[in-house]
Amino acid sequence: MEPQFHDDPPASFLPRIRTALPDLHRAERRLGNFLLDFPGDLASYDAQELARLSGVSKATVSRFVRRIGFENYEAARRAAREERQTGSRHFLAHAEDSPTEDPLSQSLQQEMNNVAWTFERLAPADLDALAEATLSARRVWLIGYRISRVFADYLYWQLLKVIPSASVLPQAGESLGEYTAEMSPDDLVILTALRRRAANTEPLLAELARIGVTTVVISDDGMAPDARAAWHFRCRIETSSPQFNHASVFSLCHQIVTRTTLKAGSDGRRRLREIDEANERLGEVR
Repeated sequence: MEPQFHDDPPASFLPRIRTALPDLHRAERRLGNFLLDFPGDLASYDAQELARLSGVSKATVSRFVRRIGFENYEAARRAAREERQTGSRHFLAHAEDSPTEDPLSQSLQQEMNNVAWTFERLAPADLDALAEATLSARRVWLIGYRISRVFADYLYWQLLKVIPSASVLPQAGESLGEYTAEMSPDDLVILTALRRRAANTEPLLAELARIGVTTVVISDDGMAPDARAAWHFRCRIETSSPQFNHASVFSLCHQIVTRTTLKAGSDGRRRLREIDEANERLGEVR
């Protein structure tokens, strides 16, 4: 059987299925559509169980993985597991997922496990060093795309109460080059890069390294530690639901702004007081 793919490097797991789907036989197409909905099932189950879940024969499963360019089922399974580490939230869903007696308790337990995993791998001294670097930087640049933008904005609004030199970017219609051209080695960049990461993440890290900017990376645990970052904080965001859980990321961001505020000492307290007094005079908040 001739495989569909001869590309170098080969396409990843889900794009292979999407490309091959129109040319597959009926049973193979049924399996392909099933895996587009539940790709995590190939990563989690053997061929016999996958055949049962999708309603096809084991022989169809074997033909299917060869048609999309894999030597055998185990090779396809390895590819699916690798893509699960960095890919779509669709990998979290399973065809036989069923509600537990107490889904809220299960969700909270997973959330606490994610936070625990994240902070067990985090040195408090690194947070203190980051706080000092934040306060001493000429400019602090906060970068994030897609869901990561939420955390860049959160850090910006919290840090702005302590340091006036914070900026979040890019704004609508702007390019990163309009900002990196202004950066210097005296600056600090906090880059939030949660899956699925923007395609320009690698070029951006390379450009920051070229400039010599002190760089902080906040990512999920699917991103390998990056030696170009002065600090790389990896957060676990896994759940058994179809959506990632970002509680560990918020907890980390809270620790960053809290420690920076404490390190700012009397200067930080004075700025917070001046902001509150100005808001009262302006009548903008209650």
